[in-house]
Amino acid sequence: MIAKNKIFISIFIIWLFNISGIIGILSSYSSWFLGYTSLNLLIYIVLIIWNLEHLSKKLLIAFSIPFFIGFFTEYLGVNHGLLFGTYSYGNNLGVKIWGVPLMICVNWALLTFITADLSRVIHKNIIIRSLLGGLLMMILDVIIEVSAPRFDFWQFENNAVPLKNYIAWFIIGSIAHFLYNQISLKTHVKLSIHILVAITFFFVCFLFF
Repeated sequence: MIAKNKIFISIFIIWLFNISGIIGILSSYSSWFLGYTSLNLLIYIVLIIWNLEHLSKKLLIAFSIPFFIGFFTEYLGVNHGLLFGTYSYGNNLGVKIWGVPLMICVNWALLTFITADLSRVIHKNIIIRSLLGGLLMMILDVIIEVSAPRFDFWQFENNAVPLKNYIAWFIIGSIAHFLYNQISLKTHVKLSIHILVAITFFFVCFLFF
């Protein structure tokens, strides 16, 4: 009963913040809401941890893999134009180290967690799951890229997202998934799917508004 209440509360919080964020950004208070949009990432991570059956060092390892892969690859991208193309981060993702917002590294971890859960439901083979996870992350990036400059998250040179950005997302995302899948962290699949749908819904809305 306690577990069911936790998942119900978590799903309610996900959609409360998601819908509130959409309405807020579309309102006259958009600049205020945009400044706090990235905090949803932290909320989602906290909810995932809250719904774990057991807390162990596996969580730290599982989080660290995509977090540091994200940091290293983003560092190469921001400072040397490698992998993703030439781009820079704005101010709405918070504190940066060497030009890389720590929140974008949290984003790498979050997206790996939730897409891995969906991939696990679809297929049991670890290679296929890893490739599927990388593909899902790439698809999400395609959707997010449209709104990223508007939200002052990041912006590519000449406002043109190069094809290699998406190729890099797929390859690096697949590697992150393969390493993450070695840990066997038992996250809540239903919660992950709600987070994935909520993120997708959020950014799809801004393709039209």
